[in-house]
Amino acid sequence: MTTTADQITAATGDTTLPASAPSRPSRTSPAGGPRIDVTALHQALLGRWPTWRAKARAHAAEPRFWKDDSLPMAEHRERVLGQVKMLAADPEHQVWLAYPKRLGGQDSPGANLAGFEELAIGDPSLQIKAGVQFGLFGSAIWQLGTPEQQDRWLPGAMDVSVPGAFAMTEKGHGSDVASLATTATYDAEAGEFVINTPFRGAWKDFLGNAAKDGLAATVFARLITRGPGETQDTDYGVHCFYVPIRDEAGEFLPGVGGEDDGLKGGLNGIDNGSLWFDHVRVPRENLLARYGQVAADGTYTSPIASPGRRFFTMLGALVQGRVSLDGAAGSATRIGLAIAVRYAEQRRQFAGAAPDEEVTLLDYATHRRRLIPLVAETYALHYAHERLLDMFDDVFSGRNDTEQTRADLETMAAAMKGTSTTFALEALQECRVACGGAGFITENRIVSLRADMDVYATFEGDNTILLQLVAKRLVGDYGKDLGRQVKTAQGKARYVAGRAADVALHRFPLRRAAQAVADVTRPDSGAVFDVALQRALLTERVAAKVEALALGLRPAQKADPAEAQRIFDRHQVALIDVARSHAELVRWDLFTEAVASTKDAGTAVVLGWLRDEYALTVIRRDLGWFVANGRLTGSRARALDGELDALERRLRPHLLDLVDAWGLGDDHLRAVIATGVEQERQDEARAYYAAQRAAGTLPTKEKRGR
Repeated sequence: MTTTADQITAATGDTTLPASAPSRPSRTSPAGGPRIDVTALHQALLGRWPTWRAKARAHAAEPRFWKDDSLPMAEHRERVLGQVKMLAADPEHQVWLAYPKRLGGQDSPGANLAGFEELAIGDPSLQIKAGVQFGLFGSAIWQLGTPEQQDRWLPGAMDVSVPGAFAMTEKGHGSDVASLATTATYDAEAGEFVINTPFRGAWKDFLGNAAKDGLAATVFARLITRGPGETQDTDYGVHCFYVPIRDEAGEFLPGVGGEDDGLKGGLNGIDNGSLWFDHVRVPRENLLARYGQVAADGTYTSPIASPGRRFFTMLGALVQGRVSLDGAAGSATRIGLAIAVRYAEQRRQFAGAAPDEEVTLLDYATHRRRLIPLVAETYALHYAHERLLDMFDDVFSGRNDTEQTRADLETMAAAMKGTSTTFALEALQECRVACGGAGFITENRIVSLRADMDVYATFEGDNTILLQLVAKRLVGDYGKDLGRQVKTAQGKARYVAGRAADVALHRFPLRRAAQAVADVTRPDSGAVFDVALQRALLTERVAAKVEALALGLRPAQKADPAEAQRIFDRHQVALIDVARSHAELVRWDLFTEAVASTKDAGTAVVLGWLRDEYALTVIRRDLGWFVANGRLTGSRARALDGELDALERRLRPHLLDLVDAWGLGDDHLRAVIATGVEQERQDEARAYYAAQRAAGTLPTKEKRGR
């Protein structure tokens, strides 16, 4: 889906992109071959909401939103709180886009996240602090509250007059939200809920805005009530409550306490802390009641009868955190790679064919192997994230909000966030090393950025837990499909016969590979560059892994709990592997769609090569599986490195254009080694050698005998 000019005008008043957008056709593409239209590619990468994304990126280039690494923690926190308030006070109110129009928003959740992701360019602490305020605290009210509750509490969240915490995570349970120990027990005589954390393991922890700034919190607790005529309390599971926690002077209210988490490994502009509640009373009306209500007499009702479905519906309403972190991981990776590629394009090291002319880092095969696969995967992440944004907007705008579309969105968000945040950490570390000692200097930004991104792999859902959810969905879908196939004796016979044939083929790798790969014995055949074969290899890998996992887990269905846990434990690593393979296939598919939809012929050719680079990198990463399971022969596997080398030499002249298309200027990167300063240093060195050569005083290297 695309956004029309009329839609952009209606939302923002204009269709003008910022001046920072690239306006040149190419900087490095060679003459006589395919050339990238950098401007057109940049505009395509801005996605479905180009104006809002570009405006947010322009904000991130303003010094008032930059991270200052010299600040101590307390001052960094004050700076970031001020930045969040500036965002809220901005006349365009971009951070309000997801909220209802009646309160000043635009009812445009996708546009909101498209811009929100770009805040990491300024300071990741700003992005996460804004995410806590508008995307967690505010969204809990918006997504879980009634219209009356939204009108009552959202204005304070939106203008940041009421900074808020999102109090879900507990010290003792972490990702196991269903087992939270905090309780909210209804007192019918007083018409109040009593919020209580019964032991230290139930304290809410790692909460942004909890240590200092928060005046209220959306608190997740197990709702306990007793209706008329009932003789005992009933636990209706986890619900969300609006709970004031501090007065205007910043002091905890009676019964509320907490601790400051203090200095962290990154994101120190956010005042993370813990909260506890000692029988704190809030009015009955403070239950966010969209999915569950308690009447004055204690009677509980809900539009969703199933407790399990109700729980996952409430948590699903907050999936935007995972969507936004997937996008933020891409933003951070692009920053690191843009710095590393620019530096490698300028930095020279050791003499080459000409004794007085040193070689740029990108002209070394090892350096190309370091960076080009990362650029390719970053493009793959981007195209998958754009589809995820589309799905999110379609569901949360109400255009296509069904149980099935919500389940698909949750699975996609878990797969993307669960892999992209890990990839961002690995990519930023490689960028740091690729820049040598210069990459370790804080002013060149990569180490600071990596430190801030570290926690992305464990919040809004630990990546291991998220990938397990993805694999569970894949195995469940496989089981349903299998059940439909084998309902009849004939269908069962076909399935058994087909499986037997597949096992026979895959028992002999050479035979299987000969059927799957054309000309496998010729290392220069280029067969793996064939798009149909790439998809066959990646699709077959997921299908085979899902089937093996499903069959391995099947005995757990009839086992006692202890044995079922042992079976699960034996297959947990395979669960994660299946989910990662699935995510890689999804990204390859969407990358291929993007190549096919690219109108400029030269750009499409180069993007096709980049997609091939991604495919071969994924295959190489799991090469043992492809060989062991007969999808590739040993000779074909050995040829893969040579094919990657050739592909990377082909992509090398286009690499700077591919990075420039991201639209990141000096004010976005803010790294000395990625600016003209480094080029001036290199030019100075070259001028020195030229002068020495002209004067005949250039030292000659000693000739060594054999």
